[in-house]
Amino acid sequence: MMIKQLMILDGVVAVAHFRDDGMLVEGYGIQGEAMLAGLASFAHDYKRIVQGNADQLSMFTGVRGWTPPAGWIVRGQDMLVCSIGNIVCLLETRLASLNEIMQQMEQAASM
Repeated sequence: MMIKQLMILDGVVAVAHFRDDGMLVEGYGIQGEAMLAGLASFAHDYKRIVQGNADQLSMFTGVRGWTPPAGWIVRGQDMLVCSIGNIVCLLETRLASLNEIMQQMEQAASM
């Protein structure tokens, strides 16, 4: 699945694919390349934070399976941002089927 196809899913406002350094590879949705580049940069930085937190959680709990993290979700009142691999989606919460979107993102990230 190409990431552009994620835009057809209900609730998807934007989708971006970013490199390991956080630079935007491609993006669709919200207005302008600068906004998509900002979303990609945010997702890259947040991915690094989540990795560090997952490492700590694994160390403190002694429970396996936290790392590497498979993805992350940040949910606000009306919007949600989620990422798997180097793909990030911005969603309108009330319209989105999060399970479906995360499954499709996982497929796109594995290509």
